[in-house]
Amino acid sequence: MSTKELVQTKKEALQEERTSPEKYYMPLTDIMEYEDRLVLHMDMPGISKDKVRINVEDSKLNVETEFNSEKYSGLKPLYSEYNVGPFTRSFTLSTKIDQAKIEAAMKDGVLSITLPKKVELARKISVN
Repeated sequence: MSTKELVQTKKEALQEERTSPEKYYMPLTDIMEYEDRLVLHMDMPGISKDKVRINVEDSKLNVETEFNSEKYSGLKPLYSEYNVGPFTRSFTLSTKIDQAKIEAAMKDGVLSITLPKKVELARKISVN
């Protein structure tokens, strides 16, 4: 079972990704695969965990937040690469992810979302 089977982040997911039409915040994201789970790591420096909204709907994992630049109001940046504003990103989940057991944690400016794989038990089928 490959990562591609579990989380579709290529063409399909990117076509459905929603972002604001202007300048927007786009955190770097890594997806790591382990034997029993996938883990998404998203860089979100300066964003508190209470500002992050995560939900699963129709096999889509949605992550939303906003980097607010109010604390910098009145300042004129000389140079800036850090985008601000709202952020929404969606990942299409396969049926092999146990959606009821998805967990998230924020530590040191990194959001980690754990996507456990379903345990598939072999079973015998009797012939009548």
